[in-house]
Amino acid sequence: MRKASRLFEIIQILRVAEQPVTAAQIAEKLGVTSRSIYRDIAALQAMGVPVQGGRGIGYLLRPGFDLPPLMFSIEETEAIVLALALLERTGDTGLKQSAKRASQRLAAAMPQPLRQALSGNALFAWGAVTPPPAGIDLGMVRAAIRDERKIEIAYRDEQGRETHRTIRPIALIYYSEAANVVAWCELREGLRNFRADRVKVSRLSDTFFKGEGEALRRAWMAGWATSQPASTP
Repeated sequence: MRKASRLFEIIQILRVAEQPVTAAQIAEKLGVTSRSIYRDIAALQAMGVPVQGGRGIGYLLRPGFDLPPLMFSIEETEAIVLALALLERTGDTGLKQSAKRASQRLAAAMPQPLRQALSGNALFAWGAVTPPPAGIDLGMVRAAIRDERKIEIAYRDEQGRETHRTIRPIALIYYSEAANVVAWCELREGLRNFRADRVKVSRLSDTFFKGEGEALRRAWMAGWATSQPASTP
């Protein structure tokens, strides 16, 4: 177990302890030596964590101490790091900017060992990066999904045929090659998938579909097994 993870686990053990816990007891739970626990306790105290006690007596956390409300184990932190890195491979500029801000906020709320794990540059998500679509802002689509607001688009299918649609967006699917907008198409009177990179022009409509989004998503999910991510005919 790495030191950052051990420090986190020691805090968790001491938080729930009703009586002093010895270094030997902690070491047995974590599979390390008592000497490692003594060093870890000293490191926590140097970081300002109010661990009280000593060798032969045991250790407790001073009453009133708690971790920040958003606190994760080292493995959970690494999962978040990789998930944020994967957002770099989407064509959603807004999500990529939000991922950077989220990473900064997460780091600011963490004690130093976990902060180092977050910024250690040991986890990477490499591969093709999807360019942002030219004709539609995916951030606008996400907002329209939340607000249940219609979008007007000029859409060109794989045969090059262009149609003008009013759609009710209900979901976004991020594939490696392009994002797909799942929506109710008023022209076709049915659920369709629109490749974002085939949208030539788009704008928010002045009309909404309040109260319909969840029912449309349920209908879409019910037909997921037979629906295809191909472009709209």
